Amino acid sequence: MKFFNFCVIAALFAVITSCTLDKTDFEAETNRDVTEYFEFKEVTSLNSGNYKISIAALNGTFYKGYNEIRLTIINTQNNQTLNSSDVTCLPILTNSDGNKTSCPHRYNLIYNEDGHYYSGYAVFTSISNPMENWDLYIGFTDNNQLHSGNRLISVHNQPNMNLNMTSFTGNDGEKYFIALVAPQKPRVAENELVAGIYKYNQPTGPAGTFPDPSQFSYSEVQNYTLKLDPRMPEPSMGNHSSPNNVDLTQKTDGLYYGVVNYTMTGNWTLNFIMQNQNGQVIKGTEVPTDFTPGIEGVKSELYIDILF
Repeated sequence: MKFFNFCVIAALFAVITSCTLDKTDFEAETNRDVTEYFEFKEVTSLNSGNYKISIAALNGTFYKGYNEIRLTIINTQNNQTLNSSDVTCLPILTNSDGNKTSCPHRYNLIYNEDGHYYSGYAVFTSISNPMENWDLYIGFTDNNQLHSGNRLISVHNQPNMNLNMTSFTGNDGEKYFIALVAPQKPRVAENELVAGIYKYNQPTGPAGTFPDPSQFSYSEVQNYTLKLDPRMPEPSMGNHSSPNNVDLTQKTDGLYYGVVNYTMTGNWTLNFIMQNQNGQVIKGTEVPTDFTPGIEGVKSELYIDILF
């Protein structure tokens, strides 16, 4: 019996030591690789008549996933910033066969009076590559005259797993997208978790003149609930969870907010169950609560992996 107890204690010590070493390694990786970006820089610009259109994003780069877009329009004849226009922004992906699709985006941009820019977003669903190209189509009016233009852009792979995204078909047959927005760099603590949830809108009529926005329409999902169950699925962590997590619900800015409690650094899986306004499950399954050291944890059918 004494020998058995010693073996159990030794095994537990080995697991704890392994977790400690993993944690140290993950902290080193986080400090080295994960960078928080706060500054918006110009990604590209284009001209339309006497107007220069400047398009900015965090770090001056478009990434796969959620991107806030800030657009400034300057009349080059008088150097005045346009501040009272209806500005539109439509991202279009063209593949090698010439087929065109889009991604979740805000088509009608909103003017920010404090920052003197038009604000929107795009959730790019793939990176640029030799077989697929992204373009931004911009439209605006001034003095009752319509102006438009487009610019080829580069969309890069998102190196920060805390900003991952997923797409799926719900139980209602609709195409959905979930994109993580924050935190960029989580802490070992309770973190505010922010995500966007979007749905593709099937066209209801024939296509008009390209680019017809009715053929590339997406909407922010309204008043859903994203139930959250974070786990550490690695076999060494035994499907470890954490307390004090809060499900994500929508706020007035259209994004969904909740709380995720990370108790240590490492690989985490955000397991979700998405419910509509009536409490019906659109996607996701409950995760077993068993502690399973040595066995990889079971994931929901709807999840996003992160690492910090």
